[in-house]
Amino acid sequence: MTLAGDTSVPDANNEWRLDTPGATDWPRSVRPTAPNKYFMVSADGHVQEPNDLWLERCDSKYRDRLPGITLGSKGEKYQKTEGFRQPLKLRDIKFDGEDRLRNRSGRTPQERVADLALDGVDAEILFPNKGLTIWATTDAEFSTAMCRAYNDWAWETFADFNHCLSPLAAIAPANLETAIAEIERCATLGFRGLTLPCKPIWGPPDHGDLNYNLREFDPLWECITDVDLPVTFHVSTGRDPRASRSRGGAVINYAVHSLAPTMEPLINICASGVAESFPTLRFGSIEAGIGWVAWALQAMDEAYLKHHMFVRPKLEMMPSAYFKRQGFASFQEDKVGLDLAREHGLVDNFMWANDFPHHEGTWPHSAEAIERTMGQLDDSERARVLGLNAVNVFGFEIPERYLDQPDTAAAAR
Repeated sequence: MTLAGDTSVPDANNEWRLDTPGATDWPRSVRPTAPNKYFMVSADGHVQEPNDLWLERCDSKYRDRLPGITLGSKGEKYQKTEGFRQPLKLRDIKFDGEDRLRNRSGRTPQERVADLALDGVDAEILFPNKGLTIWATTDAEFSTAMCRAYNDWAWETFADFNHCLSPLAAIAPANLETAIAEIERCATLGFRGLTLPCKPIWGPPDHGDLNYNLREFDPLWECITDVDLPVTFHVSTGRDPRASRSRGGAVINYAVHSLAPTMEPLINICASGVAESFPTLRFGSIEAGIGWVAWALQAMDEAYLKHHMFVRPKLEMMPSAYFKRQGFASFQEDKVGLDLAREHGLVDNFMWANDFPHHEGTWPHSAEAIERTMGQLDDSERARVLGLNAVNVFGFEIPERYLDQPDTAAAAR
């Protein structure tokens, strides 16, 4: 049963989501019922996995190590995740209004389609939810088992909806042999893309760990380009994002320990020669915003020029050029990044997402959020950021209702 009918009046904590400057001068609309609506793809949504997914599908030898909730002597709840700070006490928060609605939405594919339609979303790329912890271990065999279990469930659940609800295959890259085998298996099944952790080896930085810039990973990139699937790196998948405790921790952990590390794999790929050696490799960050992208590209180029005496390898183009040619980044609300998009030639590299059903997302008021942040873009730029860039990378088919829009029709060819 869909919850879409419960979203008309937000509670006091969510009233701000209705703020909008309007969009009367826009040739097209982001309003769900508008006849001239943009084709919209959310490049980041999250599934609602059953609580027993990994318990039911992973070998019994992992039973005591699987992520989950444990109870203390007084009934208090603790998050149990192998690679996270332990013990992590969970606050007993009561969710009300729209916050509760988000927690309960999108339980089945059918409900998800209805809930997304309320937000104007025609298609979405799906990532794990509880499963974002499946990389939180230094045990490659354990991570591989959890990834494979997730992929089996995701394909069984969404295969019949893959035209509009497309899960990405989760890959554990710490063991190249099993990672390559899983990539090939998932490509054969029909997944649209892959999602890898921000660091191939879980945990805080260690110069001795393998990382994506090293030649050891060339077989991985060769396999990914052979199956012709884009690869994504989702926030909070490189190390424990809850590294700061006590005062300000919720903000510090989100901004510093969750969002910021997501730029690392993109810079690894651009600066190391990986993107040059594999020119058809498409790679991008998910849910880390876009305001940092222009700065990061500038920083790479500055280092390449000013530290030329240290730089290896020498590249045919500047590092930033590889991102512009092959990279992408998703965001929910990031006016700073959108303000820089045209000036820095990044309009074709940015993808909007509503992050359904997470609280940092914009559902069910994405129209207002888009109107607040995209007024400086022209009509064609909005169309690309809202959906056509995702079509280019992930290969969605555009519904017939949009083919009378020239730029959308061109993207469909």
